[in-house]
Amino acid sequence: MDLRQFLTCLSLCTAFALSKPTEKKDRVHHEPQLSDKVHNDAQSFDYDHDAFLGAEEAKTFDQLTPEESKERLGKIVSKIDGDKDGFVTVDELKDWIKFAQKRWIYEDVERQWKGHDLNEDGLVSWEEYKNATYGYVLDDPDPDDGFNYKQMMVRDERRFKMADKDGDLIATKEEFTAFLHPEEYDYMKDIVVQETMEDIDKNADGFIDLEEYIGDMYSHDGNADEPEWVKTEREQFVEFRDKNRDGKMDKEETKDWILPSDYDHAEAEARHLVYESDQNKDGKLTKEEIVDKYDLFVGSQATDFGEALVRHDEF
Repeated sequence: MDLRQFLTCLSLCTAFALSKPTEKKDRVHHEPQLSDKVHNDAQSFDYDHDAFLGAEEAKTFDQLTPEESKERLGKIVSKIDGDKDGFVTVDELKDWIKFAQKRWIYEDVERQWKGHDLNEDGLVSWEEYKNATYGYVLDDPDPDDGFNYKQMMVRDERRFKMADKDGDLIATKEEFTAFLHPEEYDYMKDIVVQETMEDIDKNADGFIDLEEYIGDMYSHDGNADEPEWVKTEREQFVEFRDKNRDGKMDKEETKDWILPSDYDHAEAEARHLVYESDQNKDGKLTKEEIVDKYDLFVGSQATDFGEALVRHDEF
């Protein structure tokens, strides 16, 4: 966490501290929806466009002519075909959809990369990250804000080592991405669970009991009566979170809570796109098959105008 991230985190913590005690704090990491549009191809392909490109990028295609949309789509297809065999498989399409949906993560990494790759060698070492993030604050053993920066640094170092697969304390861009956004990587999930448990486990016994669980998301703040959602969370803890009924959550139970196995929307959409575009039914797509069905994948001035006519007719 660099200083900018820390200040953002501090402002969020302050906002939470000042928020109403009935507001719920959510630690569960869900896969986001691919689009806020209704998935109804009989009406429009807007959902598919958002899923395939990301909502913001999809808007840019609506300003293009059909010819321009097809040309840009063709270039995207070349990127999706990871093994360069001339075909796009369901797995390649799924990976692309996940990339498009999480483009903001990679943009965030790019911004932070520039501030931490101090010697510009295309890598970020732990020393570089530590110096860029904690350099001057560690010189003050008693900071005015009361935060224990050394403790934060130890936690960051542990996460950095987990992200650094080859153990050389030098991160590639992919490893740096895993460090900054560990919830996105399977091999980093244990550190997400560990950090969450450390935050909530106030008595440091290695477990999360019911009161710690509730206390993390709700502050009584002098109020005797708990809102209904807190009572529901108590029931959730007893009935579902604490699977072995021992009155507390261990590491595996915490993992099931904060990192649930969600329905894979990206895979479902990838299969849908292949099914709708696969003219010879061989289970994979050529560039020609995709471009022939370009209006399913991307928008253009023509599709945008056509949908406007439909909306006008309905009105």
